[in-house]
This record gives sequence, structure tokens and C-alpha cells, in this order.
Amino acid sequence: MKILITGAKGQLGQEFVKRLEKGEKNFLAFPRDKLDVSNLKQVLQVFEEYKPAVVINCSAYNLVDRAEEERETAYKTNAIGPRNLAFACEKYKAFLVHYSTDYVFDGEKEALYTEEDHPNPLSEYAKSKYLGEIFLKEETDRYLIFRVSWVYGEGKQNFLYKLTEWAKSQEYLRVACDEFSVPTSTKTIVEVTLKAIQQGLTGLYHLVNTGYTSRFEWAREYFRLKGINKFIYPAYQSDFNLPAQRPRFSAMSNEKICKTLNIEIKEWKEELREFVELKR
Repeated sequence: MKILITGAKGQLGQEFVKRLEKGEKNFLAFPRDKLDVSNLKQVLQVFEEYKPAVVINCSAYNLVDRAEEERETAYKTNAIGPRNLAFACEKYKAFLVHYSTDYVFDGEKEALYTEEDHPNPLSEYAKSKYLGEIFLKEETDRYLIFRVSWVYGEGKQNFLYKLTEWAKSQEYLRVACDEFSVPTSTKTIVEVTLKAIQQGLTGLYHLVNTGYTSRFEWAREYFRLKGINKFIYPAYQSDFNLPAQRPRFSAMSNEKICKTLNIEIKEWKEELREFVELKR
């Protein structure tokens, strides 16, 4: 089974490459400069040459605030890209795995979001990701869509890396205490994705670690585990005056994927502890 990975230099793409290399799987990994998913001609050329059986789309534009200005770039990658890949997968009889986001929800629900809840994206980033889901489903039924949240792993495009850098230069940190979701490791995403592919799963699922927390508590727990002695002040989203509106509470339930695959997904604190210990 030949696997094609897009966005191979991103933190999720890197995790897939690392995992598949260990298993000696037959895979191809394309960074964005080698495969631009928004370019249909380029996508079809790659499919024609390599004829993958499974495509794992790790390409994403995830600069939430910049997307308010760079709308065209965000929509090309997050909406047109999945549509192109879905079109190619249908044409070449391949299976597509794609990742969306908890930000497709508006944060007004007072409970964990499930797959049955209707999205209502607030920002341009979130709208582009939701449109990607819609476009993909219009082109093929050979797919798995996983909504993920607060993803962290190796690399610089995540909250934990930014926290560590801020701590080096700032006397104290201010982190939102009124924004809630689920910190989710790339390790968890890769493990569950590969199991789902192996078992022939299709459809839409929420793929997150178990539980939920605020950004403030996540930051405090991370610094505690790292042994970083830095004061973190509980601030509010409105204090930062960011361009993009974020949902207040977008934590998702992983119950459906756990029941379907008959697995348990680690609680976010346990997964975070293992991540920190591995980096020591």
C-alpha cells in the first residue's frame, strides 16, 4: 500500500514520516515546495506518476490571525487543496485522509462538541477549513476527515514552542484563561490515523486527546513539567485584541472514534508529560 504524505515539513507531516520510517512502510513525503495542493495540475501529475493508494493531507495554512488578511492563501490551501486531492483520489481510486479543526465551531455550546454538532466558524481561517470539509465531501466518498485541536509536536508552529521562546525574553507571560479546548499531540494523531486506515474507517471523526483545559492551565502544566520558573498571568481573549475571533469553548469529544476503533486515547496531561520526557 503506497502512502502519499503532503505538507511533509509541517509538524504533523514530520511525525508521520518519522513513524512510517520506523515501520518501513512504502510511502512518499512531499513538502509544499514539491507539491502545492492548490495546484490541480501538479496534484494530478503526482498521482499519475506515483499512483498512491492512500493520501494523508498534512498541508494546511494555520496562521489564524494572518488569515484575516491573507484570505486567498488560506482558502487556496485549506479549501481548494482538499478539493483537488479529493478529485484526484476519486479519479485514481485512492483514499484520502484530511485534517480539519475545532475552530469550525463557534464556542457557544456548554458541553463537548460531537460530530453531530453543526459548525459555525467565526474566523476566515475557520471558514476556510470548514469549506475544505465541504469541498472534499462533494468530490469523493473515499475519505476520513479528522477534526483536531491545539496540535503540538516537533517544530515551531505550535503554542508550546512559542511559550518557551516567550519565556526567554519576557519577565512574565499573559495567557488566556477563558479559551478552552483539547491539547493534542501529533503522536496521538498519527497513531490513531494509522489504526483507522488499517481498519478501513471512513467518515468524519473528532481526534483529540481526552479531557479539556484552558490555554492558561495548559501553559502552567507545561512549565511545571519543564521546570520553567516563570509567572503566568491569567488574561482574557479580549485583552489581546487579536484580528481573528476564536471560539471560547471548542473542546471536542473523542468518544465516537474511541468506540469505533475500540481504543482508549490518553488524557491530555498524560500525553503532555510523555512529550516533555521524550524531549529531555
